[in-house]
Amino acid sequence: QVQLVESGGGLVQPGGSLRLSCAASGLFLETYVIGWFRQAPGKEREGVACVTSRVGDGNTQYGFAVEGRFTISRDKNMVYLQMNSLKPEDTGVYFCAAGWGPAVRLGKDEYDYWGQGTQVTVSS
Repeated sequence: QVQLVESGGGLVQPGGSLRLSCAASGLFLETYVIGWFRQAPGKEREGVACVTSRVGDGNTQYGFAVEGRFTISRDKNMVYLQMNSLKPEDTGVYFCAAGWGPAVRLGKDEYDYWGQGTQVTVSS
């Protein structure tokens, strides 16, 4: 059974940092790209960042809104999203997802498995 479990969300002030974690089990992670997505109320789910496995040379891709502020990394069965210089518009539910294959991609329809999400709120 495939499981992706996110953690690390919370309330943070603008300009602050958070580190999200995703624990993956039940799949051979080396054949999957792992992505982080977010969804704000009333908005479409958008791709934030993704990272390939060693098969894909560990390549990364970032959404335009977060490039330079967020960093994605992976270590064995864990994937992390370091979020710095957070803004109120970063608020939303953050999801971890796994997509089969080595290529970077941020389209939500290209992912096969999803976690339940973790809430991130950026507010003073």
